[in-house]
Amino acid sequence: MKTTVSTLTKFTFGILIAGSVVACNQNKTADKPAAASAATVDSKETIVYINSDTLLSKYEYTKDMNKRLEEKGKASQSDLQSKGQAFQRQVAEYQKNATTLPADQRQATEQQLQKKQQELQGYQQNATAEFQNLQATENSKQYDKISDFTKAYAKEKGYRLVLLYSKASPVVLYGDPSLDVTSDVVKKLNDAYAKEKK
Repeated sequence: MKTTVSTLTKFTFGILIAGSVVACNQNKTADKPAAASAATVDSKETIVYINSDTLLSKYEYTKDMNKRLEEKGKASQSDLQSKGQAFQRQVAEYQKNATTLPADQRQATEQQLQKKQQELQGYQQNATAEFQNLQATENSKQYDKISDFTKAYAKEKGYRLVLLYSKASPVVLYGDPSLDVTSDVVKKLNDAYAKEKK
């Protein structure tokens, strides 16, 4: 019985392998004419790349966006800090006078301080979430601006593929400098943004 199952398994496995080889060979022959015709469509460079590190450091919209986010972050931090300091003063005042207060007043004050601490923590969490949402919205707007511009730019120049290079996440390990269109893209994006700001 064991030998029959083993033989049947080997036979089935052999048929699967043979079928896979035949299917692969059919795909190769079907792909060859398409690849040959794609190569003869256009001899002009149709793939270029943009260095996102350079783009983001030189794009005026990104600079303005970062400035807005930094100002909002500082304002939120300052607000939280002042609320935290006010709470710490209340705690210090209570600790200073706790020994002279009656037990029921001490308990009421402690409950009130605990409630304020929870409110402060909730306020801090909300402020953090609000800032993260703002940051995500701003990043999304920036992405849309660059993406929409790149689509129009690629169409105008006849590029079929625009890659993005970044040291942080290098998808492109090497690109011939003649394929780098970052300078042109930055210049045109900044020109468009300058008109938009007016």
